[in-house]
Amino acid sequence: MDSQGQPARAVTHLHRALTDRVRVLGEDHPDTLASRNNLAGAYRAAGDLGRAIELYEQTLTDRVRVLGEDHPDTLASRNNLACAYESAGDLGRAIELYEQTLTDRVRVLGEDHPDTLISRNNLAYAYESAGDLGRAIPLYEQTLTDSVRVLGEDHPSTLIFRNNLAGAYRAAGDLGRAIELDEQTLTDRVRVLGEDHPDTLTSRNNLAYAYQSAGDLGRAIPLYEQTLTDSVRVLGEDHPDTLASRNNLAYAYESAGDLGRAIELYEQTLTDRVRVLGEDHPSTLASRNRLAGAYESAGDLGRAIELYEQTLTDSVRVLGEDHPMTGTVRSNLAHAVAERDGGETGQL
Repeated sequence: MDSQGQPARAVTHLHRALTDRVRVLGEDHPDTLASRNNLAGAYRAAGDLGRAIELYEQTLTDRVRVLGEDHPDTLASRNNLACAYESAGDLGRAIELYEQTLTDRVRVLGEDHPDTLISRNNLAYAYESAGDLGRAIPLYEQTLTDSVRVLGEDHPSTLIFRNNLAGAYRAAGDLGRAIELDEQTLTDRVRVLGEDHPDTLTSRNNLAYAYQSAGDLGRAIPLYEQTLTDSVRVLGEDHPDTLASRNNLAYAYESAGDLGRAIELYEQTLTDRVRVLGEDHPSTLASRNRLAGAYESAGDLGRAIELYEQTLTDSVRVLGEDHPMTGTVRSNLAHAVAERDGGETGQL
């Protein structure tokens, strides 16, 4: 249910399901452990990373005790906990856990098991998040090669791995290879999954972002507009992916210097994310930071600084001092204050 843009409702229903399973089946039944894992996932989707991590940690401990270190569900719990650590910005613990999970899955399931491929992809993504593209890109390339061999060119997982490799090329500034791969992935997803599949919409968004990164706003903006229109039609106004599409289009308008349309869209996205995801969701914090940046670009430093200050306070409280988002907002606030006070205003 969290995937339908209603994470708070998902938490309520999954909490009730967990309570029922504990009462009927007991604390240690595999179905009870599965319910606990699902509730943790709903908390993560709702941005409540503190409760998500606590629940994932409990589920992992219980699965180790009840099912054993090497049970596939235990390995899945270890992967999910690593994902939650990553979402919270604790990349050190996330990478350590991803590395352990990959090693265990290779040993228990084999090099070519789909779960092993997913672990390799997740570890590559964590390396990328930590800025270690030197380790991330070869791992993505290996995962894609193995997935093509094991699952085939058109398997949805293969398409995901191709999409992620394109993102890493983009992060490394290799826009030629990124755009080529994004275009291929979009073409393949349209053919395999259809025009309206959520993964196809994601590919269209990513290709637009690659065009934008290359400075080709003429191709990027129409693609963002198409993606938003399709996302509203297919997923609904309030789906998290629709909200992300709206945010991305606003950013493209801002890059094109159309601050009026950008600010209007940022304001709408922030209002919707607060309503749908809650005040403390990481995406809500990101929206608040982007809106503050647009105010700053428009010369409205008073509103920009106030919003940066609020976002920084919330980011420290929700994500912690060391989360990349917290560092970004702190830098943006310092820049805006320096600009207000007549200091240097170099591009951040």
